[in-house]
Amino acid sequence: MSNTTSRGWPAHLQGPLTIPATNLFHNAEVSAARFPDKPFLVFYDTPITFAEFKDEAECIAGYLQHECGVQAGDRVLLYMQNSPQWVLAYYGILRANAVVVPVNAMNTTEELRHYVEDSGARTIFVAQDLYRNIEPLLSNEEGEGLRHAIVATYSDYLRIPPSLSPPEFVTAAREISGRGAVAWVDALAARCKPGPLTAGPDDLCVMPYTSGTTGKPKGCMHTHRSVMHTAVASVQWIDADQDMTVMTILPFFHVTGMQGGMNGPLYCGATIILMSRWDRDVAARAIEQYQVTVWSAISTMMVDFLANPKLGDYDLSSLQSLRGGGAAMPAALVKKLKDLVGIDYVEGYGMSETIAATHFNPQQRPKAQCLGIPMFDLEARIVDPETLLEVEPGLTGEIIVHGRQVMQGYWRNPEATREAFIEIDGKRFLRTGDLARIDEDGYYFMTDRLKRMINASGYKVWPAEVEALMYQHEAIKEVCVIAARDARRGETVKALVVLHSNHVGNVTADDIFAWAREHMASYKVPRIVEFVSELPKSASGKILWRQLQEETCAAAQV
Repeated sequence: MSNTTSRGWPAHLQGPLTIPATNLFHNAEVSAARFPDKPFLVFYDTPITFAEFKDEAECIAGYLQHECGVQAGDRVLLYMQNSPQWVLAYYGILRANAVVVPVNAMNTTEELRHYVEDSGARTIFVAQDLYRNIEPLLSNEEGEGLRHAIVATYSDYLRIPPSLSPPEFVTAAREISGRGAVAWVDALAARCKPGPLTAGPDDLCVMPYTSGTTGKPKGCMHTHRSVMHTAVASVQWIDADQDMTVMTILPFFHVTGMQGGMNGPLYCGATIILMSRWDRDVAARAIEQYQVTVWSAISTMMVDFLANPKLGDYDLSSLQSLRGGGAAMPAALVKKLKDLVGIDYVEGYGMSETIAATHFNPQQRPKAQCLGIPMFDLEARIVDPETLLEVEPGLTGEIIVHGRQVMQGYWRNPEATREAFIEIDGKRFLRTGDLARIDEDGYYFMTDRLKRMINASGYKVWPAEVEALMYQHEAIKEVCVIAARDARRGETVKALVVLHSNHVGNVTADDIFAWAREHMASYKVPRIVEFVSELPKSASGKILWRQLQEETCAAAQV
């Protein structure tokens, strides 16, 4: 259905959204010209103006081209926590006419290896505390593999004593050594000038990776045009302008943080208050100190924020927009938040494949535990997942979407791309794999998902990927990963494990926990490990994960 047919469509917004036909870096140039001395980033009290930002991003681009040999269309990995260097590296890569490959900072060497091999990246930006994870992947030989590592020290951007309390990894002194490592400050000091900006709106821009049923992460190919669409839409939806102040805590490597917390504010010339790690007291102090007007947060952050016994000590009256997604916000907390600051927590829905939100609740008329309505220029339908025919209003079906924010396809994976898209009425629709219904006002409500995915504190965990990693453990004969209910995380990761006979009785759940923490990102680590003698299988020998999932859900309700 068309977005503007919803009764909830904001009356002050036009249906079509005009998107600049430019390279995303042009937004940095425009804001630097319009607001040269205004802070773009504030990092634990240290400001970086729009003019400084543009200048440093261009120096980074020049270094990539002249010293790392980065050419137009090359992929460059970006692997660090939220920081000025993350934003500068992102725009430096774009200024070099290259493609950003954002990597979850929690990923380990085992997980990173696939990103390097699949993307074909030769250069990586990495924080010094994460360098140990990428050093084994660096190669001095010609050919495939990482050749260059630009290593950032977060404390280089703590230029004034902070009144807000940064975490220890942010305050750590510079200590960079290792094969292939070049300090960020040295790359900047080289003052290399980049060549012409040649990438256009239909060139690749950013390639976030998402996993799936095969267990191998897949690169979502996004152009400058698709990224520009949701960046502009994110600020237009909330009537944002150059005078808003955005607190950004959601990680930039995730498309929600990237678009709503970085690209959107740069487009309109707003100021970003930047945090590297969640801390409820630092967040509350920042809102009060910097008169934050816009904040995006996942539900687990809000649960912790509202549980703070000192919350009444802070002035939160500047907040005008609180938004989020990933997992539904409990109704009781929505009411508590409304009572506290007088505004609604507004939820949305999107995917890496759509570079953030396709649906959002209108600020003026939100509904709780709701995905919202289709945003600008998006055609969304609910279809029967078997017949692919549109279902009657009110009935459950799979969400499919068509619009400018949808990816081109999966990098070097034509088979997965074919499976992800269907053609209806001559239009190419993305199958989301999420089941929903539409109410009488045109709002979408999630009911279930077709895809085998676990939503842990807003992070998407793909069981097949976790299983593929766990099979590397010498004691594990078979494993099935499913979701288990969790009061704090919503869902958490549970692993049912069959051990090889010679390891039975010698390996404990704690042993599996410890091994998993070393070999996968922390949010993927199974919080529950249950040893079983066998796993149920179909006639063709496939593990019946859905049966195990249903049994776990039933047991939790007893």
